[in-house]
Amino acid sequence: MDRRPTRAAHDPGRAPTPPLLPGGYDPADYAGTVARSAETAGVSPVLLMTVLHNEAYKPHHPLLERLWQWWKPGASFGVANMHRAAFESVRRAYGLSGRWEDLRDDPAFAVRVAALHLRDLDRALPRTHVRRYTRDELLALGYNAGERNMRAFARGVPPGPMARSYLRRYREYRGRATDALAEGGRPRHADADAVAG
Repeated sequence: MDRRPTRAAHDPGRAPTPPLLPGGYDPADYAGTVARSAETAGVSPVLLMTVLHNEAYKPHHPLLERLWQWWKPGASFGVANMHRAAFESVRRAYGLSGRWEDLRDDPAFAVRVAALHLRDLDRALPRTHVRRYTRDELLALGYNAGERNMRAFARGVPPGPMARSYLRRYREYRGRATDALAEGGRPRHADADAVAG
């Protein structure tokens, strides 16, 4: 008997399985899930949706992720492309019943966990930071490069080439993420930086 939690145990919302063909995957398909998860976690839905766009560089169909995992055992899983260490931290902090492997099979769960991770990063980020980044940009950098690096970037340490590339893509995808939410989800609030400014 399979004792893995069902989709309902993770999140009552439904989210489609990513298509097998890589060209058919669009993070906008998860706008409703993103809006609900962001609201529950208390993070910006635009931030969460933009992270999904940034993480869409590889196929996310469960079968392809299993193959990817076979080829690269330390690879990340799910539509939010989360590494095991980040997942385990969130799982312990929130008492989640799901397993890391469930991220590849349950997109709603993957989005929910990503929202909770962003919430934790937001709590770890100092309230004041260098002006060259918005708070959401720093949180996206933290999602990509880890909490310690995020805090360093907030103090003014320049990001390395991979983090700079992630930030550049984040800025490029932000408008697309906003449009996806306007069309398919109902974000609770605008970006935290826009509200504050």
